[in-house]
Amino acid sequence: MVPVGGGKGGVGKTFLVANLAAALARMGHRVVAVDADLEGANLHTCVGLARPHASLADYVAHREEDLGKLLIEAPIPNLRIIAATRGNLAIAQPGHARRVQLMRALRRLDADFVLLDLGAGTHPAVMDYFMVGDEGIIVIAPEPTSVENAYSFLRAAFYRRLRLAMASHDVRQVITLAMDERNERGIRTPFDLLREVQAMDAVEGRRFVETMRAFRPRIVVNEVRTAEDVKLGFSMRSVCRRYFGIEADYLGYVNHDERARRSVVGRRPVVDAAPRSDVAVYLERVARKLAGGRASGEGRP
Repeated sequence: MVPVGGGKGGVGKTFLVANLAAALARMGHRVVAVDADLEGANLHTCVGLARPHASLADYVAHREEDLGKLLIEAPIPNLRIIAATRGNLAIAQPGHARRVQLMRALRRLDADFVLLDLGAGTHPAVMDYFMVGDEGIIVIAPEPTSVENAYSFLRAAFYRRLRLAMASHDVRQVITLAMDERNERGIRTPFDLLREVQAMDAVEGRRFVETMRAFRPRIVVNEVRTAEDVKLGFSMRSVCRRYFGIEADYLGYVNHDERARRSVVGRRPVVDAAPRSDVAVYLERVARKLAGGRASGEGRP
């Protein structure tokens, strides 16, 4: 299960999901792409499907309990999607209990890969989807607002993961306090928080460290135009190590290419519409790393 998120809208999450799903399917893997952005659903359009009548919104509203009945065959062999059209604007996201049911149902799907296209921001639903994945991807664009929001996204996901991992109620309360960057105890970084937890409970301190080591987000830089843009992924990886104490993987980058925009207008993944284009080559490189089951944190993206 590969959730794809990021703090800012418009950085290319849906484009990336559609193309990674198509690339993996073209390699022969059975792929399901899920549009988890119930407030801005458009994954179906990116893979060339008309607006489906049945969607994830039906599962959220308990109109359909069998997630398999929401699967739609995409024009690309081996690829199916679950759309997110026709949602209830009054209750766009499912409650926590329903989200847990959804994650379990997604894991039971008959597929090699399940890719989740997440909404922007740090809504609890987005965080839950991101954390349950095996290899969560954060998409950033080489612009200050995207980078700033990506760090906010990482921080929110990290603290939420920590809070769920801790067994002590008192420790969970301290983590909740630390989520406010201006908290009165002066906890500004995860290392500050670690010292607080270790002072409170040595066992929880060890669990904290184990959780830090297990959290390995993966970074993709989209719309790369310059060598400096390429280096952004390495910079983010270094900051994650210094500030969060976590090892992020730089999965790769996708170059700016006018054919990518044309593929979106044409409602067809660029890896299918223009498989020999530079942008398709970079996307397939990222897909191959996913298919290999790991990405080197030290190698070139």
